[in-house]
Amino acid sequence: MRNAPTILHLDMDAFYASVEQASKPSLRGKAVIVGGLGPRGVVATASYEARVFGVHSAMPMAQARRLAPNAAYLVPRFGIYRDISEQVMGLLRELSPLVEPLSLDEAFVDLEAGGVAWDAESARLVGTQLRADIRAVTGLAGSVGLAASKMLAKIASEQAKPDGLVLIEPGTERALLGPMSVRTLPGVGPATGDHLRRAGIHTVDEIAEAGEDELVRLLGKAHGHALYAMALAQDERPVVAEREAKSVSVEDTYDVDIHDRVRVGLEVQRLADRCVRRLRGAGLSGRTIVLKVRRYDFSTLTRSETLRGPTDDPAVVREAAARLLDAVDTTGGVRLLGVGVSGLADYTQEDLFAQAAGERVEYAEEEGGHEEAAEEQRDVPVERRWVAGHDVRHVEYGHGWVQGSGLGRVTVRFETPGSGPGRVRTFRVDDPGLEGADPLPLVSRRPGGAGRAGAGGGGRAGDGASDAEVGPGEAKSGGLGEAPAVPG
Repeated sequence: MRNAPTILHLDMDAFYASVEQASKPSLRGKAVIVGGLGPRGVVATASYEARVFGVHSAMPMAQARRLAPNAAYLVPRFGIYRDISEQVMGLLRELSPLVEPLSLDEAFVDLEAGGVAWDAESARLVGTQLRADIRAVTGLAGSVGLAASKMLAKIASEQAKPDGLVLIEPGTERALLGPMSVRTLPGVGPATGDHLRRAGIHTVDEIAEAGEDELVRLLGKAHGHALYAMALAQDERPVVAEREAKSVSVEDTYDVDIHDRVRVGLEVQRLADRCVRRLRGAGLSGRTIVLKVRRYDFSTLTRSETLRGPTDDPAVVREAAARLLDAVDTTGGVRLLGVGVSGLADYTQEDLFAQAAGERVEYAEEEGGHEEAAEEQRDVPVERRWVAGHDVRHVEYGHGWVQGSGLGRVTVRFETPGSGPGRVRTFRVDDPGLEGADPLPLVSRRPGGAGRAGAGGGGRAGDGASDAEVGPGEAKSGGLGEAPAVPG
């Protein structure tokens, strides 16, 4: 472990919810919960105002609604989250070549490797400036932890939340860690924590007092040695600039079990196309096609097929996924489907297209139209289901977002990141003047400027806005049954 606190850990505060609050002035200072809104949905992120009620990520959405019935419930907008994440990661890469992203909203940075920090004072200055730059560029708040190791930097950023900076001075680590719960240390989850508690070990100090031999006896050699070292504030893990992706996959959870075999097949084909779009977006191809099926009784089956070489051809992936589905019994009903590609590479072996059983030429001629149609089918279904929280535009009223839909109507609040809380209006779901729209930037860009002055502000800026809940007589909130990935 180095002597200077030059490992930085950044955690964007309540990231998804903060983006939604910055985008929607009427939600600032309000309880906002982002996740899958169907019966099987889970919470992806809850704003700090919602956490007061006990709501947290990975909680079933039904439980969140019981705890915070008056919160605003929104479906994730992953496109804008990814865009903002890239802006933040770009700022981090300006500091150092060693940036280790952990998720869209979290990363480690080795400041010493970038030559921008070498002691506590210089590290604190970098962290302070980074937080200011993030707010100027994105309008959002991030918490920064600075320490001499990754473990301690992450602990420091947790202490800094929300919207703060904590630096752990070298020499103070043991005293800081000692009274903390064993769950503070990396690798101590619920099961390990319970095992340690049964042995009378509750704090980090008690781990150190138990001794390495006792920990090895309780947890095994590898885990015991590692945990003892961390209890002594020893963490030699380096910041790794690139984490190699092991697979690319997509999956959907359905509100109602699917029994129709034809529908199951169509869903698998749709998921295969989505998976390939994600694969191509990352500039990758893969050799192994994976199908995941969770049945009505919660049993989960995974089937895979390995090709002769890597491919990113949609026809090949669709055909392989269909072959895998043929071997799965779905007669009792299906509650989740997923398609993935592993064995990734950064090139494509062209002769693999022959595996598409003659579909290559046909698909090449129709590829653009097919992908466009698939995207349209996913984002703007024929029945025009308006997704809670997503962006829309009306020919008369301008930009807004879907507050809720149902009973043939959709309720929209018309506001932008730079406006005040907007007016609410309700339309028929087939209103020809209403259409889906792209998200607006959170921060206005001045012509030729750096974009540091703008609207939006932090996600928790209260402004006396009215609640975003659907009022009497308005459409109730709709949503998707897909359970989104939970950020770290």
